Amino acid sequence: MEERDYYDILGVTKDASSDELKKAYRRLALKFHPDRNPGDKSAEGLFKEAAEAYAVLSDPGKRERYDRFGREGLGAQPGFSGFDQEVFGDFGDILGNLFGFGTIFGGGRRGPRAGQDLRYDLEITFEQAAAGYEAPIVIPRLDRCATCNGTGAKGKDGVKTCSTCRGRGQVAFQQGFFTIARTCGSCGGAGKRIVTPCGACAGKGRVQATSTITVRVPAGVDDGMRLRVSGEGEASGDGGSPGDLYVVLHVAPHSIFHRDGAQLHCEIPITFAQAALGTTVRVPLVGGGEEELDVEAGTQSGTVLRLRGKGLPALDRSGRGDLHVAIRVETPRSLSVEQRELLTKLAELDGVETPERGIFERVKDIFN
Repeated sequence: MEERDYYDILGVTKDASSDELKKAYRRLALKFHPDRNPGDKSAEGLFKEAAEAYAVLSDPGKRERYDRFGREGLGAQPGFSGFDQEVFGDFGDILGNLFGFGTIFGGGRRGPRAGQDLRYDLEITFEQAAAGYEAPIVIPRLDRCATCNGTGAKGKDGVKTCSTCRGRGQVAFQQGFFTIARTCGSCGGAGKRIVTPCGACAGKGRVQATSTITVRVPAGVDDGMRLRVSGEGEASGDGGSPGDLYVVLHVAPHSIFHRDGAQLHCEIPITFAQAALGTTVRVPLVGGGEEELDVEAGTQSGTVLRLRGKGLPALDRSGRGDLHVAIRVETPRSLSVEQRELLTKLAELDGVETPERGIFERVKDIFN
């Protein structure tokens, strides 16, 4: 096959980025892959050619030498001679699992998997969320078997190296010009087989158990937040680290306060007379106790006053929020005789017509 320019092979310009190179190679690799073109030597050649071009251009050092000196600057490279695993470490990312190859270059098996993560829903009060809280909780989970220490085997002789993969956890076979590695079907990738199972866990390496732990809820948490407790999930089934426990918080609403982050809001009712003359009200605090708040004469309903630093603690420990107090002027629903007389007199002083003046008096005023 005639030696073509690597950039022309991939269909990119000489200033193409690494992402552009990868996309171009992926497109060609999917198009000319031998599994999609069985028995097509031309497609196989184009696939090898694209692989060779990407192997050079994806390596900054090789690309620089190629740009300056052409193929001569790369030394003796008689066409495609197989994949360099360091260059093609991201091959799985490029082609994904389209062809079901798994670890396509026959690398070593992956390490043991971590155990399953667990979730626990914890309900706390508004006050506990504001002040912080320590909650003992009971978690049902799969723990490592203490009898066999998680091996699943009875004694040291109860487990043997897998004869199929010889402990590697993978088996390799040739497919075209690829060396394919797949998880060993005999041992499931563990590299060993249990011949005498542990009686306590029936060879599973884990047993059902319950664990009581103390969860420390920091002050200022909000509804729906999650706390991660590392290592308190389920034990791994193949010797890996345990999973994590995620505690989801459910904060009960408060009868007086509602929050916006670290800011607290509440509403205080006062009478018309208090609003007109001014007064001092006592505002409850979320942690207990009260705080006096001066309401100036002439305060209108809906006015918001602020008590600095009386809100909730910030989770980033930057201080506390404020307590915002909305003043609500209440209109009385029923009046005593004396109250009605006083309010009627006040209305007359303000020049406001009241129901006590009948229609006859108002008509007479019009004609006069």
